[in-house]
Amino acid sequence: MTQPIRWLQDEIATRMLQKLDIVKLEAKDVLVIPDFPGEHLATFAKRFPNARIHSVLGEGITGFQLCRAKLIANWRSLFRSGKANAIAGYLQADRFNLPDNSVDLVFSDLLLQDLVDPKHFLRECWRVLREGGLIAFSYLGPDTGKELNNLEGSPLQLKNLLSPWDMHDMGDALVTERFSDPVMDMEYLTLDYQKPTLLMADIQALKLINSATTSGIEIPDLPQKLTLEVVYGHAWVIGKHLAKSKDHVAYIDPNQIGRKTRSDPS
Repeated sequence: MTQPIRWLQDEIATRMLQKLDIVKLEAKDVLVIPDFPGEHLATFAKRFPNARIHSVLGEGITGFQLCRAKLIANWRSLFRSGKANAIAGYLQADRFNLPDNSVDLVFSDLLLQDLVDPKHFLRECWRVLREGGLIAFSYLGPDTGKELNNLEGSPLQLKNLLSPWDMHDMGDALVTERFSDPVMDMEYLTLDYQKPTLLMADIQALKLINSATTSGIEIPDLPQKLTLEVVYGHAWVIGKHLAKSKDHVAYIDPNQIGRKTRSDPS
């Protein structure tokens, strides 16, 4: 998510936190991916005053910018900051720089639509989440930018989202990856534009077109609005250490099997 649309990321983070108002969770460690200077920092500081916040920095964000924003939001949070890494590092390694069972909450705001393999992301979240932990996320669904599909003969090179999953696809994936009690929700947001240049800036930031093809080109009949399908979800990690499954077969560690004895009836 690039700078022209950063306000959207902040707005969706606020809505995600509102949806979590009914969730009871004591978090000692929180992973925010992608993290950025936004209003959510003050909310995290208030809701989880003793938690360490581990950050995977969004595109174009530096550690200094995030530290400055945390200082403004709540100076005490600087003393509880955890690890901070760049999103590029995660995308290259396909792995969080965190040990197994190390966080209680993964908070992911508008990321999954940019990942080639969301299931791998879910597996990494499962790996780092502790028993009783929670994953909360939002992403752009397949109806995002549907107005652009009507631009017949346009020089714009339209791009599909890397992960065009609707909320049912994601709900099924959560169950497959052993998350419990998934809750999915979706809403449409409509952005209205007075200038075509503003629309072009946003659809480039949302990665809906190949930006290399738009330089110096005037696009006729551009829409004056843009639809965003925003999908929300959260799910729990329950019974993490009871069994591991592969190819629909559950494998139970022998150490997890209790031994029952009975007295001799004679």
